[in-house]
Amino acid sequence: MLALDYCHQKAAESHSSFLSGFRFLSVEKRNAITVLYAFCRELDDVVDGYTDPNVAQITLNWWRNDLEKVFNNEMPEHPVHQALKDIRANFDLPKNEFEALIDGMQMDLEQARYGSFDELKLYCHRVAGVVGCLIARILGFTNPKTLEYADKMGLALQLTNIIRDVGEDARQGRIYLPIGEMQKFDVPANVIMQCKPTDNFAKLMQFQVNRARETYREAMSLLPAEDKKSQKVGLIMAAIYYALLNEIDRDGAQNVLTYKIAIPSPRKKRIALKTWLFGFKP
Repeated sequence: MLALDYCHQKAAESHSSFLSGFRFLSVEKRNAITVLYAFCRELDDVVDGYTDPNVAQITLNWWRNDLEKVFNNEMPEHPVHQALKDIRANFDLPKNEFEALIDGMQMDLEQARYGSFDELKLYCHRVAGVVGCLIARILGFTNPKTLEYADKMGLALQLTNIIRDVGEDARQGRIYLPIGEMQKFDVPANVIMQCKPTDNFAKLMQFQVNRARETYREAMSLLPAEDKKSQKVGLIMAAIYYALLNEIDRDGAQNVLTYKIAIPSPRKKRIALKTWLFGFKP
């Protein structure tokens, strides 16, 4: 199997909202986004797929070493890295942003709780903000401030993921909601770990939803006017995740403990078309 074919198969197996807006791109850019997505999925699988943390750590170390070959004119072993080697020079994708992604996965191996929102923001930057910057580089920009927008939008998307996945993460022994905010709303960890929502938990989640919604607005305020057109397909992804956030809010954010909200594929396509034609305004 060719390296690029492997990446497309990895992406197709995920059924994720991530790729919904990128069908509007040229083949070259769509392939680059697919390779980036496959890289992210492989790293996620390292963290979530191994029950033995030692095995997960050894595997993550292997990924670091194989990534070095992408940027050192050597032939990587993994097909995702082989595909990445073909695209990274074309789009000037920096090594440090891929390393930051691996650092984010390292955080998942080392900790299951975050004391403050500042700690959580560092995690979000590594696992999502740098992805936003890599996407912005692939899409193209003229104003460096677009990278600030991309990092902030990555934060917004990751906060949406965290809200959606509270119950699922709890069942895996993780809580991404900051401890300080749980204490502020008087939500003990056992409420989340036992997946039994309370009135205080509902208030905590409403706070999370409101902050995520404001983060989308802050991100859009950072996007320079001259780069709105080139970044349009990234805005499609943002619009889909923003719709997901609103759906969680309408359903009752406390319900994330008991089931997972998703946007049906036909609706994703409608959102994508609407955003392509009229833009995105949170």
